[in-house]
Amino acid sequence: MEEKIEELEIKIKELLNEKKYHEIRETLQDLNEADIAEIIETIENRDDVVRVFRLLSKDNAADVFAYIPVEYEQMIIESLTAREIGQVMNDLYSDDAVDMLEEMPASVVKKILAATDSETRQDINNLLKYPEDSAGSLMTVEFANLRTYMDVMDALKKIRSTGIDKETINVCYVTDPQKHLLGIVTLRQLILADPEDKIKDLMDENVITVHTLDDQEEVAKQFQKYDFEAMPVVDNENRLVGIITVDDVMDIIEEEATEDIEMMAAITPTDQPYTKTTVWETYKKRIPWLMLLMISASITGKIIQGFESALSACVVLTSFIPMLMDTGGNCGSQASVSIIRALSLDEVEFRDLPLIVWKEIKVSLIVGLTLAVANFIKIMLIDQTTVLVAFVVCITLFVTIVVAKFVGCSLPVIASKIGFDPAVMASPFITTIVDALSLIVYFNVAGIFLNL
Repeated sequence: MEEKIEELEIKIKELLNEKKYHEIRETLQDLNEADIAEIIETIENRDDVVRVFRLLSKDNAADVFAYIPVEYEQMIIESLTAREIGQVMNDLYSDDAVDMLEEMPASVVKKILAATDSETRQDINNLLKYPEDSAGSLMTVEFANLRTYMDVMDALKKIRSTGIDKETINVCYVTDPQKHLLGIVTLRQLILADPEDKIKDLMDENVITVHTLDDQEEVAKQFQKYDFEAMPVVDNENRLVGIITVDDVMDIIEEEATEDIEMMAAITPTDQPYTKTTVWETYKKRIPWLMLLMISASITGKIIQGFESALSACVVLTSFIPMLMDTGGNCGSQASVSIIRALSLDEVEFRDLPLIVWKEIKVSLIVGLTLAVANFIKIMLIDQTTVLVAFVVCITLFVTIVVAKFVGCSLPVIASKIGFDPAVMASPFITTIVDALSLIVYFNVAGIFLNL
């Protein structure tokens, strides 16, 4: 499929150069909206981008618009007439419209809202009031709602007349005149039911909902737990105000995963794709953490300075410092990444900390013993130092691994409990802490057994 898209990209560019716009329209009309958006992204000339977008049919234009990056959306909006903007915005689902407006400059937002009809503008303004990354900011207000007094025939008639403008009609929501959510009924149920059956008899009253102020990560977890395609969003009075669909949740999962990966690498999260981020922006995202880690890492230097006399008395000890620090950091990172993942999937909680620590200690004892024995053999055969030095190094390695596993598994859980993102307590911080602890253990063990 990717090869076909690449061929189409080349073909569209050739047709643009030859100004064969009718052929471009025919080529695009049978393509999926996401594929059209991908093709538009490859067009570099601003006028050609707008030209191709204008060649799309009215029905396709809004769907394609929802898939293209925000910089292309802005480029197109700034080139369209007020009437054309109004057509696009009125055909866009409200959640897609809000996502776009949140990224636009104020001047462009003003132009967009001025071009939309009053009903659409009111829906957008209502959604913009919700906090960013909340369920309210993600939801769409285009959903199919029914009444309890309707029979199946009436319900299907309403769906046929209004369904074209709804985000999904697979699930319909039953509400009272005050918009309180009473239950749900699926399209499958309606099709298979007797035409005279009442909605009140078909609907499922046990409805799983999310609140408008729920965090988007919690919303994603609800979708994963229940395998829903859509989920209703209610306010404090259980009034149905919108729905969130699975396509929005896929974006949330990607966004949250990206944020966790960046936090684990000590990078300030960004919404911009890597290729769209400037050198200066990348620098600003990375330098604060690197500065903090550099300063904290200077602690290890101070520890080494404090034991200079011991190192000068037994210089060979110096050669094992990188191995001890790296092994400790790797062990800590393994534990922290495993626990961070478990926390994100709600597999563990703070109350499980004793169980987590006990498990990791048992793992560290086995791992530490295995690596210590292997290291002892390596030191004696390859490094050819004294048995006492090898013993000191291996004892230190064993203790370092136990300490690293303890630190790596406990810090993310504690961070989560006090309200910090557990991903912050990943590799960089764990490594810095374990490095300092491993050196302290190393020099103290050496002092005991080597009389330094």
